Parts: sequence; structure tokens; C-alpha cells
Amino acid sequence: MNITQLERFLAVAEELHFPRTADALGIPLASLYTSIEKLEDEIGQPLFTRGNGTQLTPAGQLLLAEAPELRATLPPVAPKPVVPAGGKAKASKGKGRTPVVKGQPKPYKKRQGR
Repeated sequence: MNITQLERFLAVAEELHFPRTADALGIPLASLYTSIEKLEDEIGQPLFTRGNGTQLTPAGQLLLAEAPELRATLPPVAPKPVVPAGGKAKASKGKGRTPVVKGQPKPYKKRQGR
């Protein structure tokens, strides 16, 4: 379990509505579902009952009660490493030619016949 999954679980547990929670967090709904499913797989039990309305299961209620203690023990999420930008692609000059990337060898070029 990581801190991101726990934060997303807490947000859904508070709202009890997946689409509204995804909008509030500013993430895609599929990403929210995936995070919750991974957390459920790790715990081994479903945390929410989905159907007419979203409700917490007993396992979800237990996790909700233990969440403040877990949040304190989990390490923070490491920031993503900054990747230097690659070369800039040049615009294609016609059909069948691929753009040349700066710093890369030029693609094979046929001689123009006369």
C-alpha cells in the first residue's frame, strides 16, 4: 500500500461516489478505479459495495478507522525524476520522409536522379 492509494481511498470513503471523487482529485475515473482495485487486491477483501450506491464494507470501515495511523507510517511519495528534454523534431518536408531528430544521424537519403 502506498500513500497515494490510501489518500484516494479516504477521498472515496468521504464522498461515497467515484465520479465526483475523481473530479475533485483531478484524476481520470479509470485511474481511481485502478487504485482502489489494487488496494482491494492487496488487502484481499472488497472495500466498497458498488451497485445502487457506493457503501463501505466492514473491511473498508476497519481501514477507514486505521487510516490516520497508516498515513503516519507510510513514506511520502517520491517526486518523479526530471527527465531532460530530447531533441527537437524538424517538420517533415513532404510525403514519405520522417522528421529528423536533432543529434540523431540522418536517415538514408537516395540520390536524386536526373
